[in-house]
This record gives sequence, C-alpha cells and structure tokens, in this order.
Amino acid sequence: MAELLWLIPALPFAGFLALALLGSRMPRPLVATIGAGTVGLSALAAIAASLALAGSAGAEEGITRTLWTWISVGGFAPAVALRLDALSAVMTLVVTIVGFLILLYSTEFMAGDEGYSRFFCCMDLFVGAMLTLVLADDLLLLYLGWEGVGLSSYLLIGFWYKAEANVRAARKAFIVTRVGDTAFALGLALIATQLGTLRIQEVAERAPLFWGAGSGMAVAAAALMLGGALGKSAQLPLQTWLPDAMAGPTPVSALIHAATMVTAGVYLIARMHALFLLAPVVMGATAVIGAATLLMAGLSALTQSDLKRALAYSTISQVGYMFLALGVGAWSAAIFHFMTHAFFKSLLFLAAGAVSMRLRGEHDMFRMGGLRRALPGAFWAFVIGAASLSALPMVTAGFYSKEMILERVWSSPRGAGWLWAAGLIGALITALYAFRMVFLVFFGEKRQETEGRSGARVMFPLAALAALSIGGGFVPMSRGTWEAHALPLTLAASLASLLGIAGAWFLFHRRRGMTERLAGSPAGALLRRFWAGGWGFDQAYDALLVRPFVRLTRASREEFADPYSKGVARTAGALHHLLSRTVTGQLRWYAMAIAAGTILLIGMAVFL
Repeated sequence: MAELLWLIPALPFAGFLALALLGSRMPRPLVATIGAGTVGLSALAAIAASLALAGSAGAEEGITRTLWTWISVGGFAPAVALRLDALSAVMTLVVTIVGFLILLYSTEFMAGDEGYSRFFCCMDLFVGAMLTLVLADDLLLLYLGWEGVGLSSYLLIGFWYKAEANVRAARKAFIVTRVGDTAFALGLALIATQLGTLRIQEVAERAPLFWGAGSGMAVAAAALMLGGALGKSAQLPLQTWLPDAMAGPTPVSALIHAATMVTAGVYLIARMHALFLLAPVVMGATAVIGAATLLMAGLSALTQSDLKRALAYSTISQVGYMFLALGVGAWSAAIFHFMTHAFFKSLLFLAAGAVSMRLRGEHDMFRMGGLRRALPGAFWAFVIGAASLSALPMVTAGFYSKEMILERVWSSPRGAGWLWAAGLIGALITALYAFRMVFLVFFGEKRQETEGRSGARVMFPLAALAALSIGGGFVPMSRGTWEAHALPLTLAASLASLLGIAGAWFLFHRRRGMTERLAGSPAGALLRRFWAGGWGFDQAYDALLVRPFVRLTRASREEFADPYSKGVARTAGALHHLLSRTVTGQLRWYAMAIAAGTILLIGMAVFL
C-alpha cells in the first residue's frame, strides 16, 4: 500500500489541474463529477491505506513512501516523502470523507453560480494541500502544504470578489495568518540549522539528544511552532481573521472550519509533540491560550446575530479546547475532539446553508424563526449538530471527546484547578450559544416564507454527517482508547451541558422578551457590542498597527528616491509610446527594418 500512498493527495490535485485548464469549457455536470469525484476517490484510497496500516505488522511505526529528494547539501537532504501512521490516518480520513460530503453538497449549493468550475478547482486545491500537509514526512513538505492551504483559503474566502468586503476579508485572512507563517518558517530554519534535518521522525529522535528539557533552543523552536499554529488555528491573539472569513460560500466555511485550515495548527503541535515535551513553558502557554480563547470566543458566539459568524466564533472556541488538551499533553484527546468537531461543525454549517438557500441567502437569525416545520430536514440536522457541539451526555460524539479533554486536564499536574474550571465553564457557554441558535432560527414566530426545496445532494451529506455526529464518539471506545472517567467529573460535565441547554430554552425561547430587554439596557448593550465585536482586538490592531503604517507610508510618499523611480517610469512610458509608432502593419517597412538591422550587425562584426 505504501507504493500507492501518493494517490491520496494526487487525486485532488489532478482534479484541480483538470478544472484549472479545461473547467471553463466543461459542462457543469462534468465539473461536478471531477470536483467531487476526485476527492471521493481519494477518500476510498485513504480508507484502503488505513485498513492496510491497521492490518500490518508495523502499524505502530507507520508506512513511509519517499518519492524523491529535493536537494542534498552537506548532509541536509529534505525529501518529498509521505507517511501514514495513526495520527495522519485519522486526519486523512476526516479530510477526505468530510471533504467529499462538503463537495457533494456544493454541487447543488453552487449550482447557479457563474464561477462554478473555479469554485471546484479551488476546493480541490484546498483538499490536496491539506492532504500534503498531514501526510508529509518532512517539515519542508509540510510547510508547502501549509502555504498551499493559506493560498487556497485566500482564493475561496474572496471567491465572490466583486464585493469589496469579501476581498477585504480574504486579504485580512492572508495577512494575519502570515504572522504565524513567518514564525513557523523561522522555526524550520532553527530546527534545520541546529538539528541538521527536517524529517519529522529524525527531529523527534535528535531533539532530546541535542537539547535538554527546558533549554533555550528547545523553548525557542517550540514557541515558533506555536506561533505558526496560533495563526492557522485562529487562536489568541491571531483569531481576528476567522469571523470575517465567513465572506466565502457556506461550503468553504464548512471546509475551512471543519477539516482543513483551522485544524492545521492542532495537527502541527500533535505531530511535533516530542519537541513540545522539551519546552514545558511553551506547553503551559498553549494550555492557557486555549483556555482563554475558548471562553472569549464562546461569549462572542453568544452575542452574534449572523448565523455563520456565530458558528465561526464557535469554531475558535472549540479549537481552544484542542489547544487546552495539547497544552496538558493530552494528544489523543485533542485529535479525538478534532475528529468529532469535524463531523458536527461541518453538519452545522451545511445545515445553516440549507436554511439560507431556502431563505434567499438570509443569515440574520433575528429575521428567521419558526422554521422547524417548513424545513424539517435542516431542523433535525442542525439540532443533532448543536447537541453534539453542546456535548449532550451519552448520546452524542461531542460528549465523549469533550469529556475526555476535561478528564485529562483534571488529571494533569498543570491542568487541575482553574484550567479545568475554564473548560467546564466553556462547556456551559457552548451549550448556551448552540441552542440559542436553535431557538432563534427554528422556534418562535415565523418571519419569512421559504421557497424551493433541498435536493438529495444536500440532504444526503446532512444525513451522513448527522450519523457521524452521533456515532463518531463510539469509535475510540471500541478501540479501547477511551478510558472510564471518574463519576464526579462526568456528572459535572453533563450538568454543565444540560444547564446550558436549559438556560438557552429559558432565555431565548421561554422568556425571550426579558432577554431582549436586558440586552437593550445601557450596560447590556455595551457588553453585547464588546463581545460581538471580538473584544476590541480589531480596533486595537487598527490603532496600533494599521493606522501608524498608513501614516508612515503617506509621510514617505515623496522621499528622495521617488523622483528617480518616477523618472524611470516616465522614460519607459515615453520609449513605449515611441516604439509603438513603428507598428504600422505595412510589411514592406518591416522587411526594410530587418534588412537594415542585418546590414548594421554585419558591419559591426566586420569593422569592430
């Protein structure tokens, strides 16, 4: 199976190339077949490879396939090599299976869009880049996939580029994540120069030999890796790009939030855990950042009126749970929550898209309401997704993954106490905002009439993801990776979830008028604006970074080098105008010029 491992990322890339070269000339059914079909075939290849890995004698070591070596200089030889082990197998299966369901959904969701082939072209590139990232056996190849994901997200967030706000959102995502990408690149340079390799397994082996636990180099390398992860995974203080990324089509939001870009940072830390174990201070920072992010983003989700932005802040919060788990060394718990989160968050986004399709693109929850009977399929899909997000006890996948995180945080020497309390409070807030969305959208007074109906290509992905959002939590239990938790911890987590759901029912359904009056009071309105605006981070960055930079560029607009550069431009323009006058379209003048030039060259050769 190692010989065919390259097929997993190659198939989406093949779809990208076919659509990039010929997509505009293809009929739409063929575009849809190539766009979704290549990812579906990649999913089948990933399933086959994972089964082969599970059945092999060296399953713990993994399967490695080296395709070629990029360069070989002084013993430094980064390779284009793919590796499938337990970690990359989980990531690959989630990326391909969830990605295929999202693309299948997209064939109907994007049916009337003029950029149909461009959409699937970029989506295939996105999936291919993410698969390169998770399968890479070398950090340099991982970085190539890392940057490919960033490029794809830029193209897809700004997909509807005729609206200036969408272009701004894409540019913001690209610039903010570049901060983390720069830190990651510096980390790669540090590792390569100090350890002499970028092969992930060799880095894990050499790091403890070259660097002691807590040494400056180990801390610096881990901190730079963490910086890269914070940017891609939208964690404090680089979380500001993700809510604006909702400018892209809903399937793009589902793919970015569920299975690809936002979870890349989680994967990086889990993959490089041997390095992070040498830097306890960085691991502690990871846990603190995760705890702070999950609380802040959860409160922001609680105050949004736009359904997609509420889900965006929810993603930031749930990835915060993953960082909390990574910070206390609970690697398997973080990846388990990544998997269940991919199921229920993609389900929530696609269900939200199914609602907006029937409401002519509406996303404002306060203009919805009473839709549970008009849209029963979307209603039940959204309720199941919200229940799993809320960790409804015993019956949802989200309960088992979140419970595992809380138990591991409690049992960790650095996690007991306020970190566990932050996770528990976050669980209550999560259930509160999750079912706030349910009650605002599907209950109460009906404010709009629906139109049309959702087809099988929309409903099948919703049904499949709903099943995974319930049953996905039982897979690790059957494999023996889920441990029985202490009864008090389980009861506390269950109570937090149930209290959040009950609180949402009381505040946003039973006594909604009272809640609106509280939110409309001076103090309530101020707090709501602060939370809804992302705690003022955008305003702070604008005041501290953007405006000073703009003022500096305006002040240096007429610096000493400008006249020279402008003179070069004017000279080039004048020469262009002069030479363009020689293009007359008269062949006899062209022939005369060629003959004169030939005579001139011969004369120069003879006399000079």
